[in-house]
Order: sequence, then structure tokens, then C-alpha cells
Amino acid sequence: MTVTILVDADACPVKEEIYKTAYRLKTPVVLVANSYLRLPDHPLLTMKMVDDGFDAADDWIAEEAGPSTVVVTADILLAGRCIEVDATVIAPTGKPFTSANIGGAIATRAIMADLRAGVDNVGGPAPFTQKDRSQFLNALDREINRLLRFI
Repeated sequence: MTVTILVDADACPVKEEIYKTAYRLKTPVVLVANSYLRLPDHPLLTMKMVDDGFDAADDWIAEEAGPSTVVVTADILLAGRCIEVDATVIAPTGKPFTSANIGGAIATRAIMADLRAGVDNVGGPAPFTQKDRSQFLNALDREINRLLRFI
């Protein structure tokens, strides 16, 4: 059993950080998207192109995820599905999704969707920052090393 990184890749802002960590820790990466993505030519990196059906990438990731998988996604519902199969899930900001916090994240997502659908102007997510990148790198490194200790 090896640790694998699965990336919800369509809008992932930390692909370069994932590549660097994968090279250093010799960890395979599968980038999942419904359109072609250009990847560096490296044996640890593969692309899984899924059809453009609704949630096709999410479905593929959820089916492949498991205890030796680190999933990188900002999609809270996908994070919940992956947590159910004991995968480690990290947002591109470095925030871990866990069984302890996913319920609150899903509830907040629903509330924000309701507010956006109404008259309130609540805006979108905060801009992605260098601090987010740094926190992501630390979280990814920490979680891969944690999983490697158990293999």
C-alpha cells in the first residue's frame, strides 16, 4: 500500500506545491478533471480525465479515496464523501477537513448558499494568499508523513 494524492484539479490553485511535495516525498499524484490539464513530465504525476457529467470528477475521487489517500479539494461535499472512507482531506488553504469539522462546514455551506440566493450581498470566498499556500504546503507535508509512518 502506498500513499497517493488525489487532486480535484479543475480549479486547484496549489498544483505546483503538490508537485514539489510529491517529488520530495516520492508520492504519486493523480489530478482529476473533466478537461485536459498540462502536467510536468514526471513518472509520479498522472492525469485522470473524466467525462463532463455533473460531479464526474468528484464521483471518481470518492470511489478511489481510502485510508492511504490524501485528497486535495475545496469542495466540502466531496470532502465529506472522502472522510466517510477514511481518506485524509485538505483544502487548498491548508485547512484539514475531518469528521469533527465536516458537519459544520456543510452547514455553513448551506447557509451561505441560501444567503447568496436571497437579497443579501455576502460576497464569495476570501482571496487566495501566499499564507494560504504556505499553510497548504505544511499541511500536505504533515499528512503525507503521518500516513507514511503507518505503512
